[in-house]
Amino acid sequence: MLYNTTRSLVIVIILLTTFACLNITQLIAQQESKGIRTIYLIRHGDYTPQDENIPDSLNVLTPLGIAQARLVSTRLKSMNIKFNSLVSSTMTRARQTAEVINQDFPEQAHEQSDLIRECTPPTWREDVMAGVDTIEREKCVNNLEQAFQKYFMPSPDDNDRSDIIVCHGNVIRYFVTKVLNVDTMAWLQMSISNSSLTIIRILANGTMKLDAFSDYGHIPENMRTFTGGMNKEKELLIDVDNK
Repeated sequence: MLYNTTRSLVIVIILLTTFACLNITQLIAQQESKGIRTIYLIRHGDYTPQDENIPDSLNVLTPLGIAQARLVSTRLKSMNIKFNSLVSSTMTRARQTAEVINQDFPEQAHEQSDLIRECTPPTWREDVMAGVDTIEREKCVNNLEQAFQKYFMPSPDDNDRSDIIVCHGNVIRYFVTKVLNVDTMAWLQMSISNSSLTIIRILANGTMKLDAFSDYGHIPENMRTFTGGMNKEKELLIDVDNK
């Protein structure tokens, strides 16, 4: 009797172990078969008058900013990638940049989101945070965290996805700290160029990889503008004498 009971238990354990191994194998296979989501974060082009105290509609792309947007759009087009979505901030400078890109990708519906509007997340710089009240700071973090949860998700199926998100310097730098799993207050330690590319891959298991940050290889140096307040006035001219 004891022998039969022991034998039955052994058979049950073997069956359960086999079933568990099969489930694990199937789960691994399922995870390996899922697609990869690649997010192309683009900072808007140069704009003027760069005054946050006036209506947003008055902060528009400069001719240089439009040219920068066309250059980054041409680079995206040259990648020969099928993009799945085009989303931008609702702020004028980001929306206008996305509209330029949309001309090269007319098949994409241009969506807009308030969650990725420019704002100032907490940072160690007291001089930067001095002009940001508590309510504004909390709203900023809340919006960015919601946006991160919404957009930085693995592909929902076996297919690869490529998404274009046009937004702002502070927003992109905050997202990068999240991807790198470092203190989000470190975002201000990075400088980012207008119409640059920041590329992030999200694997099926949720792991995130930073492929590129503020890549502006498509923009000639004499057309580059970036955060940090060290920009000189740029002209869209070719210096023939120095050729």
